[in-house]
Amino acid sequence: MPQPQPHIKPIQAAISAWLSTVTPPEDSDSDSDSDSDSAREQSLHDNAPKRFTVYEPMALLPAGSFTSPAWTRELARHPQAAITSLWVLLLQELSKNGKSKTRLTHLAVNEGIPLLQGQDGGCRENVLRSPSGLRILHGDFGPPLPPGRAPSEKDFEEAFWVSTKQNGIYQTWAPRWTMFSRGNVKEKARLLAFPPAPPRQSGSGSSRARDSSRLDTSASASASFEGGDDVWAVDLYAGIGYFTFCYAKLGMRVLSWELNPWSVEALRRGARLNRWGVDVFSNPGTSLPSEDIMKSTARIVVLSEGNEIARWRTEDMKRRGRPGSGWLTDVRHVNCGLLPTSRLTWDCALFLTRTTTMRGQGGGVTQAWLHLHENVGEAEIEDRTGEVERLLRGNEDEKGLGRGIRVERVEKVKTYAPGVWHCVFDIAVTGN
Repeated sequence: MPQPQPHIKPIQAAISAWLSTVTPPEDSDSDSDSDSDSAREQSLHDNAPKRFTVYEPMALLPAGSFTSPAWTRELARHPQAAITSLWVLLLQELSKNGKSKTRLTHLAVNEGIPLLQGQDGGCRENVLRSPSGLRILHGDFGPPLPPGRAPSEKDFEEAFWVSTKQNGIYQTWAPRWTMFSRGNVKEKARLLAFPPAPPRQSGSGSSRARDSSRLDTSASASASFEGGDDVWAVDLYAGIGYFTFCYAKLGMRVLSWELNPWSVEALRRGARLNRWGVDVFSNPGTSLPSEDIMKSTARIVVLSEGNEIARWRTEDMKRRGRPGSGWLTDVRHVNCGLLPTSRLTWDCALFLTRTTTMRGQGGGVTQAWLHLHENVGEAEIEDRTGEVERLLRGNEDEKGLGRGIRVERVEKVKTYAPGVWHCVFDIAVTGN
């Protein structure tokens, strides 16, 4: 977990130490100007950030830090060396009094994730959720990349990586290239409260964390999955593994889609930190036979591409699979975690749960869950709940199946904007 802010105020202490080392403005030399100089220093303290978050070895400041008029004027009159000394003092104080377990070396301001990105004189949707607004203050965050070029193995190795632990699960990411949403911790804990997968009766043993281009022979605490019908979760927007890892911790195998190569690498590294086997298939498209993917025995299988063909891919897997093959015959959870809406994946989500619920009509497992993420106005949540149910029940492929589909719960995760909530609609799907 990010380290909580202590009672000592390290940011204020660093600013006081810094102000004692820099010269005041030229018009503040006389005794008659001492009051104005004190007012200047007080204004700098008043306009300094009050909060911080530690993701070792980085300290992250909130949006807008050191951009007030008082700070803009103050920093503009100093050479870069003096400004750097302020950032170094901040890191030193945060290391001492921020209760970090290691010395902090990097400092940045979290300016949020822009919805649009500039490209070739225009704008396009920021579908990769790249944190291009991250304002780096101090430390080497890795070299920049030319626009449009996919990262290489060398780029991954040269990047700066941070990590944290939430709900007993490690996550890691490169802050220059991928986002981390601390506010998802509540939703992760909620998913972990769902029933775990039942113990497997066969196919246990040591596993290897692998991907399609390189083999990782490090030890893994997870079992390999060979033979038998596995319990699955499918994460259609995996990111760095926010929810993928929750399902893995519940003992399920997870099939994940993720478009951002930096997020895929973060997911792969995070799986290794948690000692789960992982296979990554890069840009498989329609050319890679499903049989090649289905040879994987890893707990987590990642398709590094957009999910536009997820319905085709999973239909092909189900068609080529067979009882005992272990692939997607028992899907208990489907996560659709895109904001502002994940509606383009709802059809695929319903399809994925079909064999789980239909086989339960004769007894056994009868229920699966869809977790649909939406941005919803506070006053619209009740109406949206009814709309979600109607859309799912009215799906063309549901006709004649007789399945029960209902919104079991609406979880308000966090505010997205004033009056707008990031909501998760938990949909219970049953065989009758």
